Amino acid sequence: MRRLIATLGLTLVAALLPIPAGASVVADPSGCTANPATPKRQFRASWIASVVNIDWPSRSGLSADVQKAELAGWLDDAVRQNHNAVVLQVRPTADAFWPSTIEPWSRYLTGAQGGDPGYDPLAFAVAEAHKRNLELHAWFNPYRLSMGTNINDLVPSHPARQHPDWVVTYGGKLYYNPGIPAARKLVESAIMDAVSRYDIDGVHFDDYFYPYPVAGQTFADAATYAEHGAGFPTIAEWRRNNINLLISELQQLIKTRKPWVKFGVSPFAVWRNAGTDPLGSPTTAGVQTYDDLYADTRRWVREGWIDYIVPQVYWAQGFAPADYSKLVPWWAEQVRGTNVHLYIGQATYKVGTSTQSPDWADPKELSDHLAFNAGIPEVKGDIYFSAKDVRADRLGATTLLNQTWYTRPALIPAMPALDSTAPRPVRVLRASRQADGVRLTWQPGSTDTTSYAVYRRAILGGDHCPDNDARNLLTTLRGTTFTDTTATPGTHYLYFVTALDRTANESHPIPAFSG
Repeated sequence: MRRLIATLGLTLVAALLPIPAGASVVADPSGCTANPATPKRQFRASWIASVVNIDWPSRSGLSADVQKAELAGWLDDAVRQNHNAVVLQVRPTADAFWPSTIEPWSRYLTGAQGGDPGYDPLAFAVAEAHKRNLELHAWFNPYRLSMGTNINDLVPSHPARQHPDWVVTYGGKLYYNPGIPAARKLVESAIMDAVSRYDIDGVHFDDYFYPYPVAGQTFADAATYAEHGAGFPTIAEWRRNNINLLISELQQLIKTRKPWVKFGVSPFAVWRNAGTDPLGSPTTAGVQTYDDLYADTRRWVREGWIDYIVPQVYWAQGFAPADYSKLVPWWAEQVRGTNVHLYIGQATYKVGTSTQSPDWADPKELSDHLAFNAGIPEVKGDIYFSAKDVRADRLGATTLLNQTWYTRPALIPAMPALDSTAPRPVRVLRASRQADGVRLTWQPGSTDTTSYAVYRRAILGGDHCPDNDARNLLTTLRGTTFTDTTATPGTHYLYFVTALDRTANESHPIPAFSG
């Protein structure tokens, strides 16, 4: 249908324009192979971390206006790099970047837990991201309570102060005990408070569930296991079930409340080594999420408890204990045949700083990762840790990445398992020449439209291939007007506008001709 519409549009143009001898507006099929460097759909984002003020706010105690300006700067960075999403940490330590009904304001806003920052950071973040047509995935840490060990540093009204028996001290930090059902329910309620009240596009977890092992220390939950572990022959199996319940219950809660909100997890990339389990990856990593963090990430994919997974493949190609070139295909195999999207977590923070592998001194390492990913169809995007490292552009690696792989915008990958019905096409599309370019205006075709994509082709000597990559994609936006300031005076163009919904289903294109 889309090819037919394009052909009809070109036929109409051919009838209206004087076509020079030998010129053609018909697509040359030999030149229509999709370019892997400009995919039409690809998830592109950076993590914006708030814990200990890694990225934003740059320090606690800044004024509301400065905090807003800083966040706007991170969002503008995303736009400049042709990203289409951000992952913003909004609950770093059982606290909140919104006026939560359950937990106190985060100390990373004002410097004091419970301190009112004078505005609603999550509401501001959602509005500003959507204004730029960026998805906003809200990042929550489920069980970490504090980066210190003094429970009295928490405000008196904090749920952990009200229920100190829910708290475990381990590795210099405080955690909720995942084995206490009431603690798990509180975590779920805190997250659902944000899901219910804000127009977020995704709920995002990182790699922290049970804490990473600390030599010589024991996570003190033996008594909890004795009380709640009936039916589980080992404490390890019980712990994994506790995390499985969090993941499966939260997915159900999210989809019941807002079916379009995506739920994703970004775990440590090694589920199990093949030497531990023949189903595991060809790695010899010192940590395995199944055994050490009690996170059965492979099962979450197989059960469909999550919508996307972002393994943190924070190693270089050829790094023997955990080779990027071996881990990514292993994860592709895990998602194959499921509805779970695979995005890859990229270690921008290691570029030019890490001595783990000499490849991190090579500005091409991250670009080589994306070249490798291009040959694996299950890989649908990448997320970079973290925003400040992306901006730092050490060794020019970010610039090289953007010039090689992000020269064009991209649509968010669709999730037909959540919704497969496209919105209706736009109506009353018009194109008119203005002093500053070609102005397009249109009207929504249906109320389920969230955003729009604008494509452009030059009538003569242009590319009239089907839109199976982003070579003709000019922009995506949430408004109903767009001015193409890159249009060359005197050149005739054929524009197409499509409508997209919350899960990035795309309507049929509607054409408009500019004289």
